[in-house]
Amino acid sequence: MMAFFYLAYLFTSVTLYNGGTYPISAVKSIIVDRKYANEVDESGETLIPPRLHEFADTFAADLRDIWHLNVSVSVAEDRPPHSIYLTISEKTSFWYASGEVSSEGYAFEVTTSGITIHGASPLEGELQLGKSVDFPGWKIRGMMLDAARHYYPPKFIVELCSYMSFFKQNTLQLHLSDNLYNAGIYSREQSLSLYARFRLWSDAPEVEGLNKFKNESYTRAQFKAIQSHCVARGVTIIPEIEAPGHALPIVQWKPDLGLSSDLSLLNISHPDTIPTIKTIWNTFFDWFDSKTVHIGADEYTGEVSEYNRFVNEMAKFIRNNGSKSVRIWGTFPPKPDYDNITKDVSIQHWEFFEDNPLFDYIKNNYSVVNSDDTFYVVNKWSGSYPPKVNIAKSFHGNPATGGQWQPYIFDTNNETNNPERSNKYILGAIAPLWNDFGPNATVYSETYYAWREGIPVLADKQWGGDLSQEEFLTVFPTLRALAPAQNLERSIVSKSSTILRYDSKSSTQGYVSDMSRGKRVSDFSGNDYDASTNCARTSNNTLLVTPDCSLKTPLSSKGRNYTLTLKLYIESIEKQDATIISGADSTLMLTPNIALFASGNYYRLNSTLPLKTWVELSIVGRGEQTFASVRETSLEDSFPSASAVVGAEEEFRAVLGINGAYFVWAPIAIEAPIAELGGEDAGWTGEFAGLLLSSET
Repeated sequence: MMAFFYLAYLFTSVTLYNGGTYPISAVKSIIVDRKYANEVDESGETLIPPRLHEFADTFAADLRDIWHLNVSVSVAEDRPPHSIYLTISEKTSFWYASGEVSSEGYAFEVTTSGITIHGASPLEGELQLGKSVDFPGWKIRGMMLDAARHYYPPKFIVELCSYMSFFKQNTLQLHLSDNLYNAGIYSREQSLSLYARFRLWSDAPEVEGLNKFKNESYTRAQFKAIQSHCVARGVTIIPEIEAPGHALPIVQWKPDLGLSSDLSLLNISHPDTIPTIKTIWNTFFDWFDSKTVHIGADEYTGEVSEYNRFVNEMAKFIRNNGSKSVRIWGTFPPKPDYDNITKDVSIQHWEFFEDNPLFDYIKNNYSVVNSDDTFYVVNKWSGSYPPKVNIAKSFHGNPATGGQWQPYIFDTNNETNNPERSNKYILGAIAPLWNDFGPNATVYSETYYAWREGIPVLADKQWGGDLSQEEFLTVFPTLRALAPAQNLERSIVSKSSTILRYDSKSSTQGYVSDMSRGKRVSDFSGNDYDASTNCARTSNNTLLVTPDCSLKTPLSSKGRNYTLTLKLYIESIEKQDATIISGADSTLMLTPNIALFASGNYYRLNSTLPLKTWVELSIVGRGEQTFASVRETSLEDSFPSASAVVGAEEEFRAVLGINGAYFVWAPIAIEAPIAELGGEDAGWTGEFAGLLLSSET
């Protein structure tokens, strides 16, 4: 909702009133037109559209988050002064590029007495007085996340939806089942043990054994919550369960269903194959709050006739039993001698060696989503695709003009392969991110950074905007910092580069008794991030850390560009994997080598910590890299500033296995863990004399 205030460059038309402005700080309330307070937009892809009143509540939360405005929300027939008035237009005035009526448009009027938003559906300090009209060019505008080959926590997905919504994207496709590439050099046993995941967890006996990894899966309640949180901001989750290709999760469950030549492909002719896939879908129909679901159907190299039979039978089953439409990846285009895929199945084009979307599909009256690999991302490393969205191409991707790319442009080199902008069979565009090399290649936040610039750039073009590259580079830093309801960068408010400082040498009053909360450890950074502890204080003014106590900060994680230094004396280690300090996104451990555990994976160094010696252990996050250094010291030595941290650095690295053929070592950007030092069953005993967290590196 806050996008209304910042994305003025997207307005389809703007009329200004005499150059005046209206300060957002003057807004006192949000008023929902009583006539439309309970209206919902049922024309979109979601089955759970919010009421206009619910959108107003979300809007108010964003105003509090970004502008610190504590505005009330109420229902009324008229707009009082200094309010934002939400209503719905009585007349049709918003259209997609195809000429179809759009329910996503809005008219936005700013006067000296407040703001009025006329929506077709609920929808820097000062705003120019005037009237703006804004509506998207295409229905589907979004991204696709490979959550099969890399698990993502629900909170990450919800925050990602908030970021997407801010830039007016409305679709997040979740790829929920897949496997690493099943290389031809693998034996049958290796294929059946290759990393393959199905991310939905059900206790239904019909699918028992399909998912063996509950701790990295989504329960029904979790998946429902993800969809609800995302749709509250206008983003619909489109679930994808992949078959008959990329189907090792299913074949590892039922090995007889795999093709003998490639176990990652289903043998569609096996009498149990289609019934098994129907059982899977039947189990999860009521989990999905979207009108469309995706059955994958990508990169299948078996018989075309069997493939088409599979798609048609599954589409009919899902339509009749789940009341949903079906989408597939473009794989086998229609031909006169085929029993072709029915035209109520929409196609997601991704590569011209698979199909020509204009001549194969659009001219044959198939609806198409543009996911051409021009904007593909393969996380961290690939021999074919970049690790970040190619934003330059979006500004110069129209082969006819050399100008802006938009969703009707499938081929950025040959204009004859592109339909007219107004073609009704173009549904929109979705840009995918793939985790081809598995879960240890990246931590969760690296997906955000792969998309950080790409989401707003593509969102502008998917909407139909014409923001230039120069304009984007100017406005983006401000917009990024204002996106509400998310902290994907794990930023921390601080008065200076020193974010947190606990130091036994700074003051003998560093540990102040407070019987109601244990002991308070003072923060000398000036930010008042005092910690609490139940550890005993030694005669040297240090904390005695045992497996029965900990120090807890009010913080959790620090994102990129930081130095975290701990002053420690490790007396003994009682377990192989000892926890030094933990946070929401990572844990610093001794395994016994120094290690960071993040996103479900260990990243280990060759270095260890000496016992019975005072050391300064520093973790440094520098851009896309993470380092550690160890320096022996003494308790009497002053705690250094971040810029004075010394010691040889060793880099944490991700090791990527490339299709069973070779390895690639790549940098990894891990957040600093700053929530709890020690803790129950931490596995070590010693003393703690200080912690310094700085944004200097």
